Amino acid sequence: MSKYQLQAASFVLVSFMLGCNEFIVVGIISDIAGSLHVAVPTVGYLVTIFATVYAISTPLITVLTNRFNRYHTFMGLMVIFLIGNTLTGFATSFPILVAARMITAIVAGTIESLSIAICSVIAPRNKRAVLISWLGAGFSIASVIGVPIGTAISTNFGWQNAFHVISLLSLVVCLILGWLLPRDLQQAGGGIKDQLVLLTDKRILLGAALILFSAATSYAYYTYIRPLITTTLGFNTTSLNWLLMVIGIVSIISNRVSGSLAEHDGLRFMPRLYVFDMVLFLLFPVAMLLPWTGYALLLVLTLVVLLAGAPLQILFLDVAEERYPQATALASALNAIFFNIGISLGSATASGVLSLAGLGNLWWGALLFAGVSLGLSVSLNRTISRHRATTAAES
Repeated sequence: MSKYQLQAASFVLVSFMLGCNEFIVVGIISDIAGSLHVAVPTVGYLVTIFATVYAISTPLITVLTNRFNRYHTFMGLMVIFLIGNTLTGFATSFPILVAARMITAIVAGTIESLSIAICSVIAPRNKRAVLISWLGAGFSIASVIGVPIGTAISTNFGWQNAFHVISLLSLVVCLILGWLLPRDLQQAGGGIKDQLVLLTDKRILLGAALILFSAATSYAYYTYIRPLITTTLGFNTTSLNWLLMVIGIVSIISNRVSGSLAEHDGLRFMPRLYVFDMVLFLLFPVAMLLPWTGYALLLVLTLVVLLAGAPLQILFLDVAEERYPQATALASALNAIFFNIGISLGSATASGVLSLAGLGNLWWGALLFAGVSLGLSVSLNRTISRHRATTAAES
């Protein structure tokens, strides 16, 4: 195996680690609620809090640390992540748990953005889209392996031990990356103002908004995937881990399809996909009446809802390299920033709908967000077409 392949595999492992930490809460909400004597909807807000802190801290830390050596910055953030996750495993009350989750959320987004920025440097250009899609797949692999195993550990040995396992993984990842990463990674320096100019580009703004509402579409129902499978569809807890694992496998496939779309100007297909999403959500109340039709619908949604991820990340990097090279790190962070704002919006919406109208009506929020995503995808494609026409005319 070449050095590049080892580096690529290590960054996928980083994504897996981050995914286990972020998403495991979805699988163990009920266990945390019972252990800490907190209502399930209240524990659900852990997802919202994590995503909100993540979204606020990521651009600040990314911009402020851009002038520092990327190797030292990356490794320092990894150590802070390890500390925060370890504190999570030792939390004995809900306020302590919230504080520990906030520590990991503060650095997780910048770790992800630096992973993308570093990969865009070390990867051959023709392999960049594939590697970025694999970084996304690392989160999905966390769903396949991390969330079900974490749920099983939580069920049998306590939810705290699930986080202890993640801490052990984090320590191993720190050691591997400390050995593999080059110390003098290429980067273009720039002040805060020089980097923030990236956000004046209409393509960037529309793409960021599309990431946000795509994530909100997904988490408007996925936040409560466990009670949807067990309470609404009636599957028992023995089947739950296997059903979550299959959803995770489909999510990996989705990331790989997203990477293929990124290599073939995939954004032009997005409006049709969002129309398809809306049709699926309209079918939600009927499909969920039967266990296997409801589960099949969840699988199809998992496959198609987030296909815009890799094409949008490549768009952000291409725009930065073309017009704003000093803002490449910030461009790498946009996906993580706005995805987590979307998670916050979607999970808060899901918690509100659950409290007011029950699990069976979660589809309303998802349908609304899918409609907004459709409008944004149409506008983004028109903006990209106009920019290409202007560039061609000038040349």
